[in-house]
Amino acid sequence: MTASLKFGESDAEKQAIYRHRYEIYVEEMDRYHGISDHENRVMVEDVDELSRFLYAELDGVVVGSMRWTWGGDSSFAKRHIDQYMLQPFLDCLPPGQLIVGERFMVSPDYRGTDLLSRMFVRYMNFCNENRIQLVFGDCEPHLLNMYQGLGFRTYSDRNINSTETGYLIPLVLVPEDIAYMQRIKSPITPALKNFEQDHQVPANLDDLIKDSAVLSERLARRENYWEGLHEAFRMIGRSKYSLFDDLGKDVIQPFLNKSNVIDCQVGDRVLKKGNVAQNMFVVLSGELEVRDDDKVLARLVRGDLLGEVAFFLSIPRSADVYAVAEGTSVLSLSETTVRKQIDEDPKVAAQMMLNISKILCQKLVG
Repeated sequence: MTASLKFGESDAEKQAIYRHRYEIYVEEMDRYHGISDHENRVMVEDVDELSRFLYAELDGVVVGSMRWTWGGDSSFAKRHIDQYMLQPFLDCLPPGQLIVGERFMVSPDYRGTDLLSRMFVRYMNFCNENRIQLVFGDCEPHLLNMYQGLGFRTYSDRNINSTETGYLIPLVLVPEDIAYMQRIKSPITPALKNFEQDHQVPANLDDLIKDSAVLSERLARRENYWEGLHEAFRMIGRSKYSLFDDLGKDVIQPFLNKSNVIDCQVGDRVLKKGNVAQNMFVVLSGELEVRDDDKVLARLVRGDLLGEVAFFLSIPRSADVYAVAEGTSVLSLSETTVRKQIDEDPKVAAQMMLNISKILCQKLVG
């Protein structure tokens, strides 16, 4: 049987959505305990009063849900304006042309099915029907490739430090920029209406999204991105071992195909203890601290790795990692890509393991 998609409008429907949210965020992900009603097993937030809901139901049980807050319904909450840095966009566009999507989740048994994409298509249908120009959201670094592949772009010079979730990247989608969606081969392009000459794309879009703290192949000229990364690794190799030592450019390139360079501000918590993401990062510049509560366990500088414990042991993050110096930047590697390369090429895997061992040993004696 296929789950049916419905809009949550009645009190009973909303309560069922809040229970589903509790099951995912509180019971499964161990988050948001402080704002949840544990007796009734529901997770309700202030912005729910301003928002609309979409949910998936099968045999009377909610198996997927999401929330969106639309400027055409009411004013955005202060939290939305601050978190997504909406004010510059609101200064240029009517609120009814902006929307924020959050709490997009499906139950474990339905992950890997088409349910997520079906829900997202319904969301895009709503955006088409209401001529919404900008769709805002955010994601953790390990999900950035997936969202960029859908057509989302990074736009802010600072990222979000969420107490509960960890490090988040602000994102925006421009539904009527069909040319961009076709260029990156977004799988959701067929769900977007092509308004052709009547399309609405903000005239000053490039100015609004130019100061991104994230750089990727999709968001930069391809040759500039590669040149910048290769130069960064040459700089690392002058003073210490590097993850890609003794690997040719043709071998390194696939590892970097879905990578992202993230510029961090002082105080950014790049890794949150307990998070389940397992991607690795390479420090390109600056300095970070590994902490367990207030205790500093280690300092990380150019060339060092972070996240390797979760990657190799397949466990949640074992410590928090904070940026502590101006000019700190890290390279986020795609977990899927790295694992695939290691599985498919034993020689590459052996050289990478040797390089990682050298990095860790150098750290111990340094």
